[in-house]
Amino acid sequence: MSRKSEPARAGNGHRPQRKGGGRGDRVMVPPADFRSYYGRPVIKPPVWTHDVAAYLFTGGLAAGAALVAAGADLTGRPALRVTGRVTALAALGASGYLLVKDLGRPERFLNMLRVAKPTSPMSMGTWIFSAFSAAAGVAAAAEVAPWLPRDGAVGLAARALPAAGRVGGLAAAATAPALATYTAVLFSDTANPAWHAAYPRLPFVFAGSALASGGAAGMIGAPVREAGPARALAVAGAALELTATHGVEHRMGLLSEPYRIGKAGRLLRAARLLTAAGAAGALLGARSRVVSTLAGAALLAGSVATRFGVFEAGKTAAEDPKYTVVPQRERLAAREGA
Repeated sequence: MSRKSEPARAGNGHRPQRKGGGRGDRVMVPPADFRSYYGRPVIKPPVWTHDVAAYLFTGGLAAGAALVAAGADLTGRPALRVTGRVTALAALGASGYLLVKDLGRPERFLNMLRVAKPTSPMSMGTWIFSAFSAAAGVAAAAEVAPWLPRDGAVGLAARALPAAGRVGGLAAAATAPALATYTAVLFSDTANPAWHAAYPRLPFVFAGSALASGGAAGMIGAPVREAGPARALAVAGAALELTATHGVEHRMGLLSEPYRIGKAGRLLRAARLLTAAGAAGALLGARSRVVSTLAGAALLAGSVATRFGVFEAGKTAAEDPKYTVVPQRERLAAREGA
């Protein structure tokens, strides 16, 4: 038997003493504390900057706003439709800037479109973002139709724009769930233990945050008489976000800890308060533009804090090696016990 396979021994060279003497009795030697090699992290910290965390928010906002706009178009709410389409376009512009800034050079984004790899969340995310951008761009362009001349070829195009805008808006809404959640799949597909362990819940966190932020934009930009669907979407998204985030913070054992401590913990606690306050305002402020605006602002701020909190939790988990090694040892012990 090799030395590695020998049973653990006490400091005097004998087997650890057991209380009692029966088989399976508790070993009296306490378990050793975990220490990594020179206290160094086991995995590398995320190379992404906070631009990626901001991209998480703007992408979710674009997706939520597109859903609001599509619903408003189908139910005859023009002011809410314009708000949703313009918000989606503005958020897309910010997302494109942040994405290219993170990649370093614009041609890198174009190079990613040369292939489509279904097993790569990054590759699929690039195609999802591109498809959504094209559809949302057509929908937003349709809003300029009323200001175009009605004569000649331009007038013909102006008359065709509303129908094209509806098709584009519905296509954007159909792509919105994938845009809102692919980043959660991307984070969960990494070796970062806090992100990887959250894979069953993180898509629901991001989806709820996207719905809440999209509804919030509608509450701020549309009159209260048209903002009813936006308020309902915001409340539903806030409930989904709060429920899923609670699971991430409390139901992953040791790997929930990075979401409750340090900067990530402060951000997620602030997100919880802001989101809950915004949802309450959405329910109570159905007839007040001021309350609706304040509630929408709280929901948007809560969505920002949620995305940055999740990002910071991953950084915390990468810096402390116990979040990598201890869960691995627990899984190994569970398999051996089975």
